[in-house]
Amino acid sequence: MKTLRRGGTDPHHDSNEHLREGTTTEDQSVKASTTAPVGTDVGHEATTAADDESTEKSPTCHGADDQETRGAEDAEGAAQSKASGFAKATKRVAWSRVLAFGLLPAVALLIASAAAFLKWEDSSSREDDTARIASVQAARDSTIALLSYRPDTVEKDLGAARERLTGNFRDSYTSLTHDVVIPGAKQKQISAVATVPAASSVSASEMHAVVMVFVNQTVIVGQDAPSDTASTVRVTLDKIDGRWLISQFDPI
Repeated sequence: MKTLRRGGTDPHHDSNEHLREGTTTEDQSVKASTTAPVGTDVGHEATTAADDESTEKSPTCHGADDQETRGAEDAEGAAQSKASGFAKATKRVAWSRVLAFGLLPAVALLIASAAAFLKWEDSSSREDDTARIASVQAARDSTIALLSYRPDTVEKDLGAARERLTGNFRDSYTSLTHDVVIPGAKQKQISAVATVPAASSVSASEMHAVVMVFVNQTVIVGQDAPSDTASTVRVTLDKIDGRWLISQFDPI
């Protein structure tokens, strides 16, 4: 056994020390290497937690954004609804103006025109009725006057009848009575009496009328027996100076 000198160092001891130091260094390296991943995992976990927190917070942020978007859309929809309502109200006002200033006056004018037409038609109908009645009566009276006379008053009778005529027929009647009827009545003592059992209006207006007259005439020549003749005459009349005068006398 070797004896160590005082104050000296044992080489074997130094070698062991170096070994322990190396082992310690290796252990520290191992510990360091072992500790490093753990630190990295912690950092990663912190980052992941932050991301998770951000993710958890993100729906809230998105929800707020969605609410803001819906609010904007609702505001826009309300504005469009108001604009649409205003447009409809404007259209209603426009149609009201059209009705008030366009259609209603036109309807009023139409009603007034219809009323005027009905009034005119009623007035015209009344005038036609008056013309029909008056013309039929004039045809009756004038026909009787034309065909009735006596020998001693023939000129007066037929002269009065001539005043009931107008136009060419007046001239023809005047010529016939002066040339034929009056001389024959005086010479042969001819008398005639006419009656009108019926008369009917064919047409009548304010100034013109046509009447169908049914005539019976009885003629006596001297002392001979009377002879009766029945005939139908189409009488045309014109209203002149307020009087219905015969312008045509056409036996049928």
